[in-house]
Amino acid sequence: MSLLVVLLILYIIWDVNYFIRCIFTVLAGRLFQGKRKVTDTTTIYGLCTSQDVDIFLRHMNNARYLRELDFARFHFYALTNLYELVRQRGGGAVQGASSVRYRRTIPIFHPYKIQTKLVWWDDKAIYLEQQFITLADGFVRAVALSKQCITKCNVNELLKTYPEAAKRPEMPADLKLWLDAIEVSSQKLRKDK
Repeated sequence: MSLLVVLLILYIIWDVNYFIRCIFTVLAGRLFQGKRKVTDTTTIYGLCTSQDVDIFLRHMNNARYLRELDFARFHFYALTNLYELVRQRGGGAVQGASSVRYRRTIPIFHPYKIQTKLVWWDDKAIYLEQQFITLADGFVRAVALSKQCITKCNVNELLKTYPEAAKRPEMPADLKLWLDAIEVSSQKLRKDK
């Protein structure tokens, strides 16, 4: 009985399902998919359930998109071994910024996949593009850009340990515009102080 009370308290004060899903996503990727190059696209699958929908019970709510992107990033880090290399150097990874463009909703009970790809990096961060694609029609429902700040590591040096990332690609035009917008916002906030 006391174990049941402890579990109930854990479910009330922590998002236990989030942690279970994180562990499952990483372990399933490592056990069943194997290693990927850091420049490869990684893929996870999901289903829009009744826990994911908005107040109208018809499609995935905006908060769930961001949550699902977390799982896809953890999966990417695990399959490419990138996070392990960051940890070996005493560093960490933290979400610095994200931008999601919603193109069409994901209806309830529709399966989808999220594809994650490293598109660029600088000395402090990696930049990922992630796409939500419904399986029934192959339509890209949403596209996200993510800035993952890597702490206590020089990202350029770190990525040189991957032969496929020896040469950094050109910065995509949409990423440049997004980073410019972030800088304008930062300058504006600095002036407000």
